[in-house]
Amino acid sequence: MTPDELVREHTIYSCVMGSRAFGLATEGSDTDVRGVYLAPTPLFWHFDKPPAHVEGPGEEQFSWELERFCELALRNNPNVLECLHSPVVEYVDDLGRELLSLRGAFLSRQAHQTFVRYADGQRRKLDADVRQYGHPRWKHAMHLLRLLTSCRDLLRSGELRIDVGEERERLLAVKRGEVTWPEVESWMNRLQEEADRALDATPLPATPDHARVQDFLIRARRASVPAVPDAR
Repeated sequence: MTPDELVREHTIYSCVMGSRAFGLATEGSDTDVRGVYLAPTPLFWHFDKPPAHVEGPGEEQFSWELERFCELALRNNPNVLECLHSPVVEYVDDLGRELLSLRGAFLSRQAHQTFVRYADGQRRKLDADVRQYGHPRWKHAMHLLRLLTSCRDLLRSGELRIDVGEERERLLAVKRGEVTWPEVESWMNRLQEEADRALDATPLPATPDHARVQDFLIRARRASVPAVPDAR
C-alpha cells in the first residue's frame, strides 16, 4: 500500500489549518490541510513499517499516522494540538470523532514549555531578520503573536482556542507592516510574561492522560485487524 493510498483510504480525521483556521485568512491565503490516518494493523507485521507521516497527495496536505499523532499530542506539540482544535473540519469518521473527544486528555501544563520553546525559536529567526534586513518577516511576526496569545489563553482557561476572534484586525495590521517592530516586541514580551504568570494558576493537569489515550490507540489497532474465519 502506497503512502498516498494510506491517506486516501484510511484517513479518520482531516481539517484545514493555517490562516483559514486561525481567522486570519485574506484573499490568496493557502488552504493547508492536515489529517490523521490509521494504518491497518497487519502492515506493522512486516519489516517495512508504514510511514509515520505522509506529505500529500494534495498540495499543502500533510498527515500523521494515528500513533505518531498521539505521541506528539501527548508531548503538547503546538502544531498537533492546534490541528485537534481546528474549527474547519473537512472529514471525520467515528474513530476520528473519538479522537476529537480526547482533546482534553492530551492537554497539560507541559504546553507552557512546548509553546514557549517553539516561540523562542521563531523569535530568534525574527531577530535575525531584523539584524539583516532592518525589519522582520511581518507575516511570521503576526503568527508568533497569535501563538503566544493562544498559549496564554490556554493556560488561563484550560481550553485551546485557535481562532483569533477580535484580535484579527490588530494582527493583520502587523502582517501589513503597519506596527513598528519595537511595538511588536513589546507585545510579544507582554504575552510571554502573561503566559508565565498564568502557569502558576492554570487549571491544566501536570501531565496528560496517557492511559486514556493508550486505551483508545489499542482499541483502534485491534479494530483494524482482519477477522479470522471460523475454522470449524
